[in-house]
Amino acid sequence: MEIIYLDQDIIVVSKPPGIPVHGGLHVKGPALTDFLTKKFPEIKGVGEDPARPGIVHRLDKDTSGVMVVARNQKSFETLKKIFQERRADKTYWAIVCGKPKERQGMISLPIGRMVKNPLKRGVEQAKSRIRGAREAITEYRVLKAGSEYSLVELWPKTGRMHQLRVHMKALGHPVACDKIYGGKNVCCPTSAKAAAGKPEVMARQLLHAKSLSFSFPEGRKLHFEADPPEDFSKAVEVL
Repeated sequence: MEIIYLDQDIIVVSKPPGIPVHGGLHVKGPALTDFLTKKFPEIKGVGEDPARPGIVHRLDKDTSGVMVVARNQKSFETLKKIFQERRADKTYWAIVCGKPKERQGMISLPIGRMVKNPLKRGVEQAKSRIRGAREAITEYRVLKAGSEYSLVELWPKTGRMHQLRVHMKALGHPVACDKIYGGKNVCCPTSAKAAAGKPEVMARQLLHAKSLSFSFPEGRKLHFEADPPEDFSKAVEVL
């Protein structure tokens, strides 16, 4: 776990893929909060939920990249408000299936729970109904397009659960290797430099939180970036 930045109020980390942010009833293995509370025991009482000390925003278990964690209650309240009011600028990179028709654009499709499977999110379509729909907006730009995959930069303007994965699926270009939203036959690149000539299939959805910016305290602009992990970089090689 790489610590990008640290001061008396916040901890900024680069979360690796495969690590859940916090524990829970159906969570197996160590979580980001286990690492943080061991290294920074003072955050154990920070926040609103003892199971999520210092956590003001989340990344999916298999999504890598930048996260900020509050180190005390005052900073927790301030950061929570920043994210609730959409005053944090987030940039993601994703490798998606196919080549988007438009080089850049905006996806504005409300997201809600799937009626047939409430554990999944989705957009309202002819064959998929949702409930509890809430506004969701994502801007995107194609950075590099290949015949089978494309590298896309994404800017979520809202913070719905699984928003980027749901929106890219709705656009017709699901995130590569995302079997939950792309289906069991979703495209999934292999490493161009696999050992002994055997292709190495990627094991998780190829989504990375590239950067995070916000003012904290007010008037002091902070900007943090995290390089993609090795598996993501290998996948880019095949584009």
